[in-house]
Amino acid sequence: QVQLVESGGGSVQAGGSLRLSCAASGRTFTSYVWGWFRLAPGKEREFVVAINWTGTRIALADSVKGRFTSSTDNAKNTVYLEMNSLKPEDTAVYYCAVRIRSGWPSPQPREFDYWGQGTQVTVSS
Repeated sequence: QVQLVESGGGSVQAGGSLRLSCAASGRTFTSYVWGWFRLAPGKEREFVVAINWTGTRIALADSVKGRFTSSTDNAKNTVYLEMNSLKPEDTAVYYCAVRIRSGWPSPQPREFDYWGQGTQVTVSS
């Protein structure tokens, strides 16, 4: 079993920045892919970013390109989501996830195997 714990959420004004962290523990695995999704009220869970465990391959949603990025720290089994130039429409609960199956995931929640509990990000105008 794998446990994912997110941290770093909070409230910020538009134009501000936040960095989310997600640490994995439990079962060890290799060649995995991290993902970040977000869920806003009244909307479906939305893909934000996928990044492989080495940090050498990354895919970003169009809505966050140029503003968000992600990185990994394998020594800490941790993935980061750096969010800059935040907008009110970025307000959501952010979830990290990990895919341990082989292959690169499509940007769908079903492509990932384990999930964190989520952390709230609120951006005020």
